[in-house]
Amino acid sequence: MNHHHPSPDTTAIFPDNNNPTSLATKCWLDDASILDIDQFVKTLSAIKSKGVRPDLIGSIITHYASKWIPELSPESGQSPIPNHSHQSPPQSATATWLKTRFFLETIVTVLPPENDAVPCTFLLRLLKKANMLGVDSSYREEVEKRVAWRLDQAALKEVMIPCFSHVRGTTLLDVEMMIRLVKRYVEMDVEHGLRSGVGMFKVAKLVDAYLAEAAVDCELGLPEFMELAGAVPAQARATDDGLYRAIDTYLKTHVNVTKQERKMLCKLIDSQKLSMEASLHAAQNDRLPVRSVIQVLFSEQTKLHSHIDWSRSFSVTKSPNPGLDPHERCHSSRELAMVQQMEIKKLKENVSRLERQCHMMQSQIEKLSEKKRGFFSWRKFAMSTTLREISVDGTGFDSSSIGKQTPMKGKKGRSKKWRQSMS
Repeated sequence: MNHHHPSPDTTAIFPDNNNPTSLATKCWLDDASILDIDQFVKTLSAIKSKGVRPDLIGSIITHYASKWIPELSPESGQSPIPNHSHQSPPQSATATWLKTRFFLETIVTVLPPENDAVPCTFLLRLLKKANMLGVDSSYREEVEKRVAWRLDQAALKEVMIPCFSHVRGTTLLDVEMMIRLVKRYVEMDVEHGLRSGVGMFKVAKLVDAYLAEAAVDCELGLPEFMELAGAVPAQARATDDGLYRAIDTYLKTHVNVTKQERKMLCKLIDSQKLSMEASLHAAQNDRLPVRSVIQVLFSEQTKLHSHIDWSRSFSVTKSPNPGLDPHERCHSSRELAMVQQMEIKKLKENVSRLERQCHMMQSQIEKLSEKKRGFFSWRKFAMSTTLREISVDGTGFDSSSIGKQTPMKGKKGRSKKWRQSMS
C-alpha cells in the first residue's frame, strides 16, 4: 500500500534560500516520510527552484544516497534508511537488486550539471556500485565523465575498482575503465586548458601507483599495461621512479615476457628521470635488457659531469677575479663554452663506444651459447682422436712414427749412431 506524503516546506528548511545548515539538512533527510525515490526527486526539484547553490544540492544528494546504500558512504558502519511499514513482506534478492539499480540510475539523473558539485570520492563509489549492479552504459558513461574531470583529486584506494566481468582471462582490476578515465582527463586538459601542471603530475603519480598494483595480476596483458602507462604525457612525470617500479613488478610476475617485449617496456622509462636509488637498482637488475642498463649508467655519468660543470661555472661566477678586464672575462667565457662543447663531444663518443661494446657483448653471448650447445659433440670428437693416437703396445706412441723422431741437437755422428741403435 503506497502512502502519499506531501513535500516538505523548503522555505522552513532553508529560510534564506541560500545558506542551509547541515544540521537542518540531515534532520530533514533522516525523516522517515521521504522513503520513495520519486518523492525525493520532487522535493529536490523544489529545492533547486529556490536558487540553492550547486554544492549544497550535491551534499543533499550524497547524504541521501549514502542513507539508502551504505557502500556509497565513507563511514562503513552506516545503515540504510529504515522502512517503517512493517506490513510489507520481505522482498526477494532480484527485487532488491532491481530497486537498487533503479535508485542508482535516478541518482545519476539528478546530479547537478556543475562538475565540481559532488566530491570525486562519492562519484568513484557510485561508479563502483553501478558496475557491480550492471547499470546501463549511458549512466556509467556519465559518471565516468564526471570522475575524469576531477581525476587529480582521486585516491589510489578509490580508483582500484574490481572488474565484475566473469569472462575467462579478465583482470582483477578494471584496467580498461582506468584507461578511459586517464585519456578523458588528458583530452579535457588539452581542449579546455584550464588544468594546472600540478593536477597532471598528480594523475601521473596515480597512474604509476595503479600500474604497480595491477602488475601483480598474471592476466594483465602487455598492451593494456603499455597503453595505460603511455596515456599520461611523458612531461607529466617529474620522476620515473614509480614507472620503473611498476615495470619491474610486471617483469617479476610475468616471467615469460620475451626479450623484445622487455625492450618495449624499458623504452617507456626515461633514464634521465631516475633517482640515484632507482639507478643503482636498475644497474643491478638482471631482468632489464643490457642496453637499458648501459643507458642508465650513461645517464648517471652525464648527471655527474653536468653537476661538476655546474659547480665549476658557479664557482667562477661566484668569485670572479676583479683584476680581469671585460675582454679577458669574455675570453674566459669563450674558453668555458669551448670546454663544454668538448665535454659534449666526449660524451657522444662515449655513447657510441658503449653501443659498440653492447653489440660486441651480445655477439659474444650468442657465441658462448652456441659453444655450450656444441660442447659435448666436440668433446666426443677429441676423445676419439686421442684414442686413435694411442698405440696397441701401450707405449703411447705410434710405431710408424718412431723412425721419424727428430734427433736432438748435436754432432752428426751421434745422430747417426742414435738412428742405428734404434734400427
